Amino acid sequence: MEKLNIEVTYDFICPWCWIGEEKLKTAISQAHAGAETKIVFVPYELNPGMPAEGLDRKEYRSAKFGSWARSQAMDEHVTEAGNEVGLAFNYALAKRTPNTLAAHRLVWMLQQKHDVTALVESIFHAYFSAGSDIGDVAVLTELAVVAGFDRPEVESFLSSDRGVDEVRALEVRATERGVNSVPSVKIGDSIISGAQSVALFRATLEDALKYSATPA
Repeated sequence: MEKLNIEVTYDFICPWCWIGEEKLKTAISQAHAGAETKIVFVPYELNPGMPAEGLDRKEYRSAKFGSWARSQAMDEHVTEAGNEVGLAFNYALAKRTPNTLAAHRLVWMLQQKHDVTALVESIFHAYFSAGSDIGDVAVLTELAVVAGFDRPEVESFLSSDRGVDEVRALEVRATERGVNSVPSVKIGDSIISGAQSVALFRATLEDALKYSATPA
């Protein structure tokens, strides 16, 4: 029996993507569906025009949301939501809003042959919990190595422009499918937008697995 693909369209600077991924992981565990499912990560850039070196987070967020105070209030709301599912958000440590293209390229490349779930989670953690600049290829390289991937392969890939066209094409395809915000999770024929409840993810997952197991 082939595994059920769960497509997660996401961006690394989206806190709700990390929260949603954690809820999805819990739902898979509760449904005892780990051996029957495979998560496929689909890239999406919330800020495709972000400079390669990123921008000062306080300046960027203040301009985007009208004031630093409003940005901080939004961060506090996210932090509370993260705490509810066991995730630690330490926004005070994040000094830059990064460009996420390199991170998406890395995940795309490694995903061709490997399970990258742990790496994706470590990149989220590096940014939201540790305040690391995940637009920095040196940071991404260390995260990949710690996750068990080959340093020379990762360094060679990140020093090139390989994967740029492929990631951009996947982003366009996601938009053409109607994705205009993330996270967007496709389970079977159902699409769940946003970091919804564990119960909803689990029910949708169980229905999809039941349908896929039904003889034609």
